[in-house]
Formats: sequence, C-alpha cells, structure tokens
Amino acid sequence: MSTTLIKEVKEAFKKKFSTDPLLIFSPGRINIIGEHTDYNGGFVFPAAVDKGIASAIQKSNTGNCTAIALNLDSVIEFELDKLKPSKEGSWENYVFGVVAEIQNRNKIIGNFNIIFKGNIPGGAGMSSSAALENSVVFGLNELFDLGLTKKEMILISQKAEHNYVGVKCGIMDQYASMFGIKNNALLLDCRTIEAKPYKIDFKEHQFLLINTNVKHSLSDSAYNDRRSACERVAELLGIETLREAIEEDLKKIIDKVTPENYQKALYVIQEIERTQKAAKAIEENDLQKLGALIYASHNGLQHQYKVSCDELDFLVNQAKKNKHVLGARMMGGGFGGCTINLIKKSEAKNFAQTASKAYKNKFNKDCSVYYVTLSDGTHLVK
Repeated sequence: MSTTLIKEVKEAFKKKFSTDPLLIFSPGRINIIGEHTDYNGGFVFPAAVDKGIASAIQKSNTGNCTAIALNLDSVIEFELDKLKPSKEGSWENYVFGVVAEIQNRNKIIGNFNIIFKGNIPGGAGMSSSAALENSVVFGLNELFDLGLTKKEMILISQKAEHNYVGVKCGIMDQYASMFGIKNNALLLDCRTIEAKPYKIDFKEHQFLLINTNVKHSLSDSAYNDRRSACERVAELLGIETLREAIEEDLKKIIDKVTPENYQKALYVIQEIERTQKAAKAIEENDLQKLGALIYASHNGLQHQYKVSCDELDFLVNQAKKNKHVLGARMMGGGFGGCTINLIKKSEAKNFAQTASKAYKNKFNKDCSVYYVTLSDGTHLVK
C-alpha cells in the first residue's frame, strides 16, 4: 500500500471540503493463471498487489455529491436520484454504477464527496476499474452503515461494470481486490465464489510484470464476443457454463460450431484444468511445472482464444530465450497490457533491461517494468 498516495488524497480532501475523511485503500491484482475462465464458471488464480487506488470519502452537507479523480484532474457533481451512465469510457461510470447498484438493493445512502487517486498503471490489465468500484462500495458501506458483506459488495461492483460500463466481466477482479491476503494467491472457484489461499514463497524467484504500453481498440468488443461464443457452446452442450464440460463433450458438437469457436471453447476447458494444476504445483513447490503451465496458458490465449497481440507475443518470446524465466504469459483481457514473468530474482533486472531494449528496437516504443508484492485486499486505513 502506498502511504504517499493515502496522504495525497487525505490532504486534497481536507483542502477541498474542510473535514476529515474516511480513507480506503483498494488494490489492483495480478492473475498467475486462469485467463477468461471466470465468466465460464471456472477457476482463476489471482492475488492482490501493493499498487491500487486510495480514496478519501465523507458525507456531504450540500444538496449533491462530488467525485474527483486526482490523476485526471477531473471533477464531477451529481445528484443521487438523477443517475444515468455518462459517455462511454468515462471514469465516473464506475462511481455512478456502484451508487445505482447499491440503490437497486433498497439501501439508503445520503450525499457524499469522494476524492481518489491510483498508482495502478493504466491499461496494464491489473484491474484499476475493480479497485475503484470496490473502494467506492466499501467507503459507502462504512459511511452509511449499510451492513453489506464483502461478498455483496463485490457483486455490486461487478453489476456496476455490467450495467454502467458495458463490460460483461466475471467476478475475479472484484474478488481478488476485495479479499486479497498478503503473500498469498487465491484459487477462486468462480461458480461458488469461494477461494482457497495459497501462500506464495518462491524463495529465489519472483514475479515481474512488463507492460507493452499498448491497448488495441478491439479489447472490449472482442471480450464480449468471446463471452457470447462460450455461452453459445455451453447452450449447445446443454450445460450452464463450460466449467461443466470436458474435452470429449466438445467432439459431439464439432459440426455445429465454427472451428474458431470450437478452439475457443477448447481453450477454456484446458485453461480451467491448467489453473487447478498450477495450484497443486505451488503446493508441491514445483516451480518448473508452474512455469510450463504459464507458458501453455499463453500459447492457448495466442493461438486458440486469439486475444494476444504482436507486442505481447514478442515479450513472451523474449522470456523463452532466457533460461532464468520459468514461465511467461499475457495477463488480463488481452490485445495489450502486461506479461507476467516468473523469473529468478538475481536475473530480473538483467532480463528487464534486455527485453526492454529488444522491444524498443522492434516496436520503436518503450515498455514499462513493474515489481509487485502480494498484499491485503480493500481495507480502511487508520
């Protein structure tokens, strides 16, 4: 958690509203393995990280609410009974969506002011949106004593994204951000919304993120397309989600789906299995096996699910050339964002420099490198 971030929002709030706020930190997340499996009822393996969103929130004594995004130097005023989605891609939709979904549950909230700032790199696939949603719902729950459980809060955050942002996301991002445990990854069953923590101590290895700093415009529409393709295949199989299917089942409907959609469904079934194997590998401290599963995940995302891009594939290929990297893959929705690399600590800096230089030569743009530690989920800062 960043204390400077907390200090900054606290001071900005006191300066603007002349009162002491409640302070909340809500983390972003990484996902070790299990990509695009969450909305298919499968398993994912995320962890909250030490980068996130700090929010300062307090009741307002005026007739409306104010929300301020410090990073963007952007201010919005709104009334609780006149909420509707703002223009597409606006940050305020995350705030409006959470407020609207709380009201849909017949919970009464009064006017409030909120100021927030984050240090999650934009477009990195580390779920700054879920961190923001969670910080708003967590803050309002504290402020107005709504009595919501953490599980209810993440469902509100998810609904906000569906109905106000227009992304039909699964539950992983909100869950990992809310329930994260320091030094642990969570094997989350997205069907039951129950998770088992796995303590991570890679001894001489660590995770390293490399951000391509690209976000291809395909991402949201392609995400929704793939989700509906998976739903169609599940419907043909007469099951609720692809979680309930095995590879053999797919063969029965091979003539009823396009080869592309067959591969997408096959990827999901295989990735759900890989995720469970990865948790076992961590339990057995078999990092070679974990690395091989991470590489296999990228291969599926690139060739079967087709959500990778040249920049991501290039960075994964750089990793494959270095024997100190045990595994690498794209992380997040795809078409840009980060790769996650499992690498020997003593070689991390060296690899980061080599990969960055090669990337610059190839694409004539810089990539960014992040070192993250695994942290606790959304919480009040005393």
